[in-house]
Amino acid sequence: MIHPTAIIDSRARLDEGVTVGPYTIIGAEVEVGSGTEIAPHVVINGPARIGKDNRIFQFSSIGEIPQDKKFKGERTFLEVGDRNVIREYVTLNRGTVDGLGKTVIGSDNLFMAYSHVAHDCIVGSHTVFANAASLSGHVEVGDFAILGGFTSVHQNILIGTQSLCGLGSVVTQDIPPFSTAAGNRARTIGINKEGLKRKGFSADLIRALHRSFRALLISRVPKLEAFEKLQPLCDQYPEVDQFVRFVRNSKRGIAR
Repeated sequence: MIHPTAIIDSRARLDEGVTVGPYTIIGAEVEVGSGTEIAPHVVINGPARIGKDNRIFQFSSIGEIPQDKKFKGERTFLEVGDRNVIREYVTLNRGTVDGLGKTVIGSDNLFMAYSHVAHDCIVGSHTVFANAASLSGHVEVGDFAILGGFTSVHQNILIGTQSLCGLGSVVTQDIPPFSTAAGNRARTIGINKEGLKRKGFSADLIRALHRSFRALLISRVPKLEAFEKLQPLCDQYPEVDQFVRFVRNSKRGIAR
């Protein structure tokens, strides 16, 4: 299951059923869960923990030190969940002591070729990073979010659950959950209707989210007044409440 040309540090821990391809290098303090397949020419450095049943394709770099000039070799971490697909030339960096101290990635994500997750990011589960989508440091990405190809995200940005960033988006402010954003610089252009339909959201809920979007991001009604008017919808739909709370609590402001 481990090719003889692979170099694996004696302090690495590989569970039963892990496969390692030719010329792959696995450093000290790397833990890999059972069923994970690691292709040829992969480099994994620790401290890092990679869960079960992941597929890591050739030439990817996992758990390397952060691209941060302040980093001085401190002990920081990378945590990766289960069943992720990590394609060619993907880079996932560890955290920094100025941030969380770790980069955290959930489960069931697809990282297409050349995508990048920088230090101290938190990526949820079931996300899709299309080719060359890149996160700067300290970014949070919610579950089921989709980043189109060549999307670039500024540091300290929040990208909400079930959101969609179109091809080539340059994201410099927060993207609310359930919404679609596009452009350079990206702006939130509406609710992610088609994506929500595919996830089984009812027509009534989608209309309620659309109403909330218009009230908070298009209407000229003062925000406090809009928040009050939306309270009945928040009480009826947890997703609307999540959307409203995100907009209310955004520190960088909403991309619009």
